[in-house]
Amino acid sequence: MDCTKAANKRSLPNDAGDGLEGKLKKAYHGNNYMKEDSDGCTSICFGLKEEVGILARTLKLFEERGVNLTHIESRPSKRIPGSYEFLVTSEAPPTELEDTLDSLKDRVTYHQILSRSHDTKDAEIPWFPRKIKDLDEFANHILNAGGNLESDHPGFTDPVYRERRKHFADIAYKYRHGEPIPRVTYTEIEIKTWNTIFTNLSDLFKTHACQEFNYVFPLLMENCGYQPDNIPQLEDVSNFLKDCTGFTLRPVAGLLSSRDFLAGLAFRVFHSTQYIRHPSKPMFTPEPDVCHELLGHVPLFADPKFAQFSQEIGLLSLGAPDEYIQKLATCYWFTVEFGLCRQNGQVKAYGAALLSSFGELKYCLSDEPEIRPFDPEKTAVTDYPVTKFQPIYYLAESFEDAKEKLRTWTKKIERPFSVRYNPYTQSVEVLDQKESLKDMVTSIKGELSILTEALDKIH
Repeated sequence: MDCTKAANKRSLPNDAGDGLEGKLKKAYHGNNYMKEDSDGCTSICFGLKEEVGILARTLKLFEERGVNLTHIESRPSKRIPGSYEFLVTSEAPPTELEDTLDSLKDRVTYHQILSRSHDTKDAEIPWFPRKIKDLDEFANHILNAGGNLESDHPGFTDPVYRERRKHFADIAYKYRHGEPIPRVTYTEIEIKTWNTIFTNLSDLFKTHACQEFNYVFPLLMENCGYQPDNIPQLEDVSNFLKDCTGFTLRPVAGLLSSRDFLAGLAFRVFHSTQYIRHPSKPMFTPEPDVCHELLGHVPLFADPKFAQFSQEIGLLSLGAPDEYIQKLATCYWFTVEFGLCRQNGQVKAYGAALLSSFGELKYCLSDEPEIRPFDPEKTAVTDYPVTKFQPIYYLAESFEDAKEKLRTWTKKIERPFSVRYNPYTQSVEVLDQKESLKDMVTSIKGELSILTEALDKIH
């Protein structure tokens, strides 16, 4: 399989199934990692290394805090060898478990199984970040971790590569909002891998990528060190994007849940990996890597219309029910990852997974796949493969057209409020009170005054 195809997905499969595995996948997929059931109980998933007495010591944390557990399930972890996954259910509500979960953090093998602290007026509304620094709350709750690779990963038996992955993961774990992204010195082997991908894709961009992509790409070469023999630094690229559209990059150790990843987009923050794929298969990666991020995603985040479209998806996800998170993630898959658009009567690629895959970039514009018009109602429920080229792509007439269609469709989301991003405070304002609406009207009046004055001067 070619380049960044298979697990460029940022969420788990939808067909989770029943039993513990199904429950774990459902908990991972777009949830807050601690789910309050309809009967008032709270289910928590976590992983533990296999040690004598480890479960007893861990459950002691619940006992010491007076937390009654009504159900416990376990199984060997397929994610991290030598670990076990546990699903426990408590009668306590999430707000009463925060202290227990804080104590649990030092014992678990991966972070995505932990709940984050949050307050909410309505337990039925999932927690979401209000300020950009709130992204620190979940940036390390990933669905895979550092050097803990799956057995079928190309680098699984390579101790040097695994240690390198752990190094990049540590950078992401330690990062906090507002800090400069640490610079890394890539090895000769890593640069050679980048060179292979960069060289193969560069010529193809001219004929297969959309106009916006081809406008920005030379600017990245000029300003951010995009060259065959140099892997750009995330800090330089992030500063470039901020100057263009206000988007910034944030290092992440691996895949986030759909809900968390989309929440970042609401603040114009893109969670980017910093590691590179294994050199044995330069045209393939089982998860997003720095080639996928920098060559596929970054160029279009510098385009104002695409940046607005991406942020719109993120804002629509905040506080949305789980079923709509899944649908929004599917729309994201068929647009930001695998989207096609029409320009000057020709079909061009704008999806990052296409633009970072030499083989699929050629395939998607051939006569083989089926191309359908982008319709969020239908797109959101379309099944897709994750281990081969897509049999179906969705075509948008423009980024603006796709955004308006998405807005119309998401009016069906059962959310008792609207949200607005304030770029001055880098915060999300919940529009559910008269005062917040008045503030928004005042802001709009100011913008309209400036617009009217500018039009008068032009006339």
